[in-house]
Amino acid sequence: MKKILVIHGPNLNLLGEREPGVYGNDSFEAINKEFVEKATQMGFEAEIFQSNHEGAIIDKLHESRKEADAVILNAGAYTHYSYAIRDAISAIKIPVIEVHLSNIHARDEFRHTSVIAPVCKGQIAGFGKNSYYVALEAVKYILEEQS
Repeated sequence: MKKILVIHGPNLNLLGEREPGVYGNDSFEAINKEFVEKATQMGFEAEIFQSNHEGAIIDKLHESRKEADAVILNAGAYTHYSYAIRDAISAIKIPVIEVHLSNIHARDEFRHTSVIAPVCKGQIAGFGKNSYYVALEAVKYILEEQS
C-alpha cells in the first residue's frame, strides 16, 4: 500500500479557531480525519504530522524519503521564506505537493511568493480543506504515472 505523508506547518493546529473567514470553520482534527478516510478509500495509507517548528518539519521531510511515497505539504508561513525547507524538499526525491487553504495569490503581497514551489511537483491553493483532497487526487495521478 502506498503511503502519503501530510505535513502541516505553523499555526495549522488552530484550524477552526484561527481566522475562520480565511481558513474555514472545520477543525484541524476534522480535516485530518476526513483526509485519512478519503486516502484509505483510494487505497493509500496516510500519516499526519504537524509542527510549528521549522527543524521538525525538515526532520520529517528527511524521514519521509524512506517511509513515504509522496508528501502533501502545507508549510504555512514557511512557504514564503524557508530556504531550509526548500532544500529538504529538493533533497528527498519523492513527489511533494504544496497546499494552501487560502488563495495565497489573493492575499497580502508577501504571501504571493513561494520559495518552495520550484522544488514541488505542484501547488494547490484556495479551495479550503478541499485543497488537501485535490492534492490527494494529484498524488494518485503522479504515483500511477510513475508505475
